[in-house]
Amino acid sequence: MAATGTKKPNSDGELKSWRDRAQALRHLPPLLAEVWRTKPLYAFSSLLCRAALAFLPVALLYVSKLLVDQVIALATSRPGANQALLWRYLAIEVALVLTTDLLSRVMGLCDSLLADLFTNHITLRLMRHAASLDLATYEDPAFQDKLERARRQTTDRLSMLFLVASLAQQTLSLLAMSASVIAFSPLFFGFLVLSLIPVFWSESHFAGLAYSLLFRWTPERRQIDYLRLLGASHTTAKEVKLFGLSSYLIDKADTLFQRFYKENRSLAIRRATVNYLWGLLPSAAYYASFVYILQQAVARAISVGDLIFLTRAFANCRGLLSQIFQNISRVAEQALYVRDLFDFFDTKPALPVPANALVAPRPFRSGMAFEDVHFGYPGAAKPVLNGISFRLAPGQKIALLGENGAGKTTLVKLLCRLYDPTAGRITLDGVDLREYDPVSLRREIGVIFQDFLKYDSTARDNIGFGFIESLDDTSRIANASERSYADSVISGLPNGFDTMLGRRFEGGVELSQGQWQKVALARAYVRDAQLLILDEPTASLDARSEYEVFERFANLTAGKSAVLISHRFSTVRMADQILVLEHGKILEQGSHNQLLSLNNRYAELFELQAAGYR
Repeated sequence: MAATGTKKPNSDGELKSWRDRAQALRHLPPLLAEVWRTKPLYAFSSLLCRAALAFLPVALLYVSKLLVDQVIALATSRPGANQALLWRYLAIEVALVLTTDLLSRVMGLCDSLLADLFTNHITLRLMRHAASLDLATYEDPAFQDKLERARRQTTDRLSMLFLVASLAQQTLSLLAMSASVIAFSPLFFGFLVLSLIPVFWSESHFAGLAYSLLFRWTPERRQIDYLRLLGASHTTAKEVKLFGLSSYLIDKADTLFQRFYKENRSLAIRRATVNYLWGLLPSAAYYASFVYILQQAVARAISVGDLIFLTRAFANCRGLLSQIFQNISRVAEQALYVRDLFDFFDTKPALPVPANALVAPRPFRSGMAFEDVHFGYPGAAKPVLNGISFRLAPGQKIALLGENGAGKTTLVKLLCRLYDPTAGRITLDGVDLREYDPVSLRREIGVIFQDFLKYDSTARDNIGFGFIESLDDTSRIANASERSYADSVISGLPNGFDTMLGRRFEGGVELSQGQWQKVALARAYVRDAQLLILDEPTASLDARSEYEVFERFANLTAGKSAVLISHRFSTVRMADQILVLEHGKILEQGSHNQLLSLNNRYAELFELQAAGYR
C-alpha cells in the first residue's frame, strides 16, 4: 500500500478550460430530470414558491418606500397626506412579510422531503447499475475510483440542486429589482455588473483547480478510508491488536491526510486571497453609486422614500449579482462532480450479453467443456491459464489440485462466466457460454468460495441468500442446513434461523470459522443447482466434521456435476477425475488410482501429505 505524494493530475482530472466546464454542464438537465421524476408534486411546489419569493422582496421594498413617504408627508403636513393610506400600506407590508414567511416554510418543507426522496432514488439507481456490472469491471482499480466518486455524489450533490433553484430565484429577483435601478442610473448598474466579472472568473478558476485536486487524490482518499476501516472495525480488531498495528495504521493514514491537507491548504489560501482582492471592485462600484444617490437626496432631486428604496435596491442588486456570479461558478464546479456520477451510470459491463441470449438448459445434456482456454487478468504481466482443455459431463465430479496461484479459482470464475477467456472458449451443451444469459446460467450453479461472505444478517438470510426466492421457505432452508451439518449450529442459536449473526448489530452472535463455513455450505446447497462448485469447502472444519461432510457429499451431488478445489487428498480422491494444475496448465489428469500409478507430481504430493499423518 504505497503512499502517493504530490503528483501531476492526469488528463481526466485536469479541467482548466471553460470548454471542459461547459461540457460538464450538459449533465445538469438529466440530473434535474431525475429530481423531477423523484416527486413531481414536491418539485413543482418548490419551484412555485421560489418564483413567488423572487418578486416579493421588490414589492416589499416598494411598499416600504410608500410607507416612509407617507409618514414624512403626515409629519410635515404636506398636501395629500392621508393617515388611512398609511395604515393601508402598513397592512400590505405585514401581509407581504407573512406571505414571505409562509412560502419560505412551504419551500423548505418541500425541499427537505424532496432531498430525502432523491437521496434514496439516486442511491437505489446506483445500486441497480452496480448490480448490472460484472466482476471484471469491479476488479479494475480505475473503476473503483469512479465508484468511490459516484458514491459521494448520492448526497453531496443535493446542495447543487438547491443551488440551481436558488440561482433561478435570484435571477428573477434581479430582473425585478434592477428595473428601477437601471431607470435611475444605467451607468452605475453597468459598472456594478462589470466589476463582478473578474470575481466570477476567479471563483471559477479556483473551483476547477479544487475539483482537479479532489479528482487526482481519489486513490489516496480511498486508501485513507481503507486504513480507517482496518483501524476501527470489529472484523479487524483482533489481528490489529495482536500484531500491534494500530500505531502504524494511524501514522499511515495521518501521513496521507497531511499530504492532501498541505496541497489543499495551499490552494485554499491562494483562493481566499485572490478572491478577496477581486472582491474590492464591486464594493468600489457600489459605494460610488451610493455617494451619487446621497447627493441626489441632499439636492432634493429624490424623496427620502426614494433614497431608502434606491440604496436598498442597489445593495440588493449588488448582493444578487454577487450571489448569481458565485452560484454560476459553483454550479459549473458542481457539474464536474455530477459528471462523475453520470460517468458511473454510463459504465458498461465488460462482458457482453447478446440481445437474444439463450436460457441455460435444464437439464444439462452433454455438459461443459474447456477448449484450449487461455486467460490473463487485465494489466497482469503473464497469463493465469495457458491452453486448458477438459470436459465436465453431467453427473461427473472433477477435482482441481495445485499450488496457490496455479489458476484453480480463476478456472472456477470462468466456469461461472464472471470472466471470459482471453482465447479459446468454454461451452455448455456445445454452445459457447457467451451465448447464454449469465443470470440464467448462474442460477444453475451453486458456489462456495474459500473467501465466502459472512453476512451480518440473520441465519435465515445467510442460507437463503444462496437462492433468494427461498427466504420464506423454512423447510427448504432447514433441509439445506441439515445437508451441510449447519443444523447443529442453528440449533444452538437463541432464536434459531432468526438469530442475527455477526457482531455488527445489536444482539448478533459470532460464529467460529468452522461454523460459518457450514452455514456457507448450506447457502450453496439451498440452490437446486445442476453444478456445485466448492472451493476449499472444508478448509476450516475439523477432521471429524470434514469426514461427515464428505460422507454425505456423494449422495448430495447424485446426478449433479461438481467441481472441488482442495489441498486435501482425502477430499480430491473421491472425484471421478482429478486435474493437477501447474503454471496455468493441466500437468496430469485422471482418477486417484490412475495418478498414483503414474508416479508423477500427484503421487509426489500425495506421499508428502501422507507422511505428515504418519
